[in-house]
Amino acid sequence: MKGLHGIIFSYEKHNNLRELTANRTPASVPFAGRYRIIDFILSSMVNAGITDVGVVLHGRYQSLMDHLGSGKDWDLSRKHGGLRLLPPFAYEKSGFIREFRGRMEALAGVRSYLQGIRQSHVVMANSDLIINIPLQDVYQAHLDSGADITAVCTSNLDVNAEDVNYFRLNDEGRITETLFSVRNPEGCYRSLEIYILSKQLLLDLVDECTSHDLFNFRSAVLQGKADSLHIQSYVWDGYAAQIHSVKEYYDRSVELLDPAIRREVFHPARPVHTKERNDASTYVDPDGSCCNCLVADGCTIEGTVENSILFRGVSVARGAEVKNCVLMQDVAVGRDAVLHYVVADKNVEIMESRTLMGHDEYPMAIAKNSKV
Repeated sequence: MKGLHGIIFSYEKHNNLRELTANRTPASVPFAGRYRIIDFILSSMVNAGITDVGVVLHGRYQSLMDHLGSGKDWDLSRKHGGLRLLPPFAYEKSGFIREFRGRMEALAGVRSYLQGIRQSHVVMANSDLIINIPLQDVYQAHLDSGADITAVCTSNLDVNAEDVNYFRLNDEGRITETLFSVRNPEGCYRSLEIYILSKQLLLDLVDECTSHDLFNFRSAVLQGKADSLHIQSYVWDGYAAQIHSVKEYYDRSVELLDPAIRREVFHPARPVHTKERNDASTYVDPDGSCCNCLVADGCTIEGTVENSILFRGVSVARGAEVKNCVLMQDVAVGRDAVLHYVVADKNVEIMESRTLMGHDEYPMAIAKNSKV
């Protein structure tokens, strides 16, 4: 889409993902067998015809940089434009990374990049949103409405979510009020943190916020400019998930075993792209079994696997039992081991005859490269 430029924010968040984000940002957490969470919003942009995307980095970004590379797997490796990994605006001092304070502060740190944007409009989104949305429709609705800013929201409320914006709408869909961390959001719409606005308006807002030491997009723009700007909603009631804890990660993962949800997340007209890895086909031993599972390439299954997600290169040895688990890339489960309700990060090795038992309400998480 020639008129639209993408900006994705990848930053540190207060969450309960524990071991899964010990050495990575939430954007690069593996998901759905072969993807990273950032793949979903990035693919939505690519599927909408966006050819220029900037990713604003902040803290623990090495894993994300390794995954995105030059952007070749998303057709964003180009001489002009394409994928740009923008330098972290936060600095390290005494071993600590300064806390991310808001989008406007991040945008002020990359203002020279914004100035060089070739397109007339910008779509901004967070990197930790699992969604497959037709952004070209959102952009067209923005142009048709004549709004200054279009915000994507949903009527599917998440009452357990923290650090979430909510909107109140009038009969024409215009946002009349922006609320934050509402205890009872009934009658509101939950923001999905996707916004479309013109490049010039974005630059003006960045300059104004910088001069007044304002750093938060919600308070400075959505609330502070509510009377002077036309902020329009775009209601999306398709699948959209933000993951704040290991429990939510587990729940959103096993949801994909439902064919209806899987078809919505992986819509055939809007493919989800990711970094390619050439693996052989998965092998299931005649004495092994695999029932109601999502299994990527390169796996070897000689034991029993049920109701689980297996990423690329997972091996389950003979006599092992894996039920209701999420095993990330290259996890090795030893002979006669038993795993129930376990989320194992990359390169975990489970030794022979080990028994690991989590619970549906509290899945057991095992850190990357662990040997149990």
